[in-house]
Amino acid sequence: MRDRIETLVQNLSKAIVGKDEAIRLVLVALFSDGHALLEDVPGVGKTLLAKSLARCIDGNFQRIQCTPDLLPTDVTGTSIWNPSSGEFQFMPGPVFANILLADEINRATPRTQSALLEVMEEHQVTTDGLSRPVPDPFFVVATQNPVEYQGTFPLPEAQMDRFALSFSLGYPTESEELSMLNRLGGSATNRDIQPCITLEEVVALRQQCAQVTLEASLQQYILDLVRATRAHRDITLGVSPRGSVAFYRAVQALAYLEGRDYAIPDDVKTLAPHVLAHRLIPVGNARPKDLITEILDATPIP
Repeated sequence: MRDRIETLVQNLSKAIVGKDEAIRLVLVALFSDGHALLEDVPGVGKTLLAKSLARCIDGNFQRIQCTPDLLPTDVTGTSIWNPSSGEFQFMPGPVFANILLADEINRATPRTQSALLEVMEEHQVTTDGLSRPVPDPFFVVATQNPVEYQGTFPLPEAQMDRFALSFSLGYPTESEELSMLNRLGGSATNRDIQPCITLEEVVALRQQCAQVTLEASLQQYILDLVRATRAHRDITLGVSPRGSVAFYRAVQALAYLEGRDYAIPDDVKTLAPHVLAHRLIPVGNARPKDLITEILDATPIP
């Protein structure tokens, strides 16, 4: 299915100019059965990336604009009395989608943020004593502005730990921004992107990614990096076992996207800042990504 992946990347590149690394990372999160957190300033294409991905895989796309007055039932759904049938009828919320965009997730209250905890981990929603599965595949893309903190509620560790990868798109280069402006003169838009892969193929790709081989030495390398975060003097809370599993699966997905049925140490080093940094609680003003770089430098490569 290598040709399907190439077509998917090319389609996404039509909408997101010059962000090949971001496209690769969001596909790693998708094919590793994880979720992605995009931390960047407004206007760099975070929402466009999520919508374009949903269009490419022909999936059901839903968006939640997180605000302080958003309620948990606005996310998961609620039961409403139906006079004609004389019973309560469940009205599904936006989480019942293939791709869910939680825009500015840190503007929702902790109570509303917690509505995503179960569905992101177990792919189900429990309401009125019943557990209802969400569609498969289910993929959450959340965004937050790392600069403006007025009126926001920082994501708790339990929420951060449910994101497989965290990354930013960054500003485009001058040539990339010029190319973007030149496209405005044409008639093509992101709505012209046609589905190039089915939902069934996404599930099949996830299964194939899970077959990628990681040798024992590479598994130990991943474990050494994770355990180093728990013993580091400048880290209050290190990476959880859930993070270890997410790291392993992400490395498998990256190797598969690179056309290999085996992983190499460079796959681990490439993904370490994106998989581990957002799971750390540093001491004082230490920067998580700097700490991960320090740990990578200190850990022997197999």
